[in-house]
Amino acid sequence: MTHVTDTDLNAQAVVLGRRLQQAGLLLVTAESCSGGWIAKVMTDIAGSSAFFDCGIVVYSYEAKQRLLGVRAQTLEQSGAVSRETVLEMVSGALVNSGAGFAVAVTGIAGPGGGSVDKPVGSVWIGWKRRGGYADAELFQFDGDRDAIRRQTVATALDGIARRL
Repeated sequence: MTHVTDTDLNAQAVVLGRRLQQAGLLLVTAESCSGGWIAKVMTDIAGSSAFFDCGIVVYSYEAKQRLLGVRAQTLEQSGAVSRETVLEMVSGALVNSGAGFAVAVTGIAGPGGGSVDKPVGSVWIGWKRRGGYADAELFQFDGDRDAIRRQTVATALDGIARRL
């Protein structure tokens, strides 16, 4: 899945938007390493207000805390790129929106910023339906910054579709 095109992402978003609308759900995104790209792909579709509520881009620890309610203790103990953080991000996105489904991403898109424990390409994605339990998965994507971000968006959209 290293090579994901704009056409691929648009096709995914069109199908997903239709499914969200049929389910009567609005989507909220909480994005770090993807920089709002999930929200962009979803809102590139005409009529997206029928299935998209809002997107929150949070890079700094402070923004994650203030806008999503991520606890300082979580960030200090686990770091921004962690299961604990993405679960708090996805839950906070639902609390702070009118959406019925949330997706959150946090990771290291590179080219720098990686470590032995968290190499470049490490991305946590979390999903949650209002009233349900959040779940999260760790992915290891390959390629340059653009490729890693594209794979993140495609995988996030696929995860929403699988959970509808």
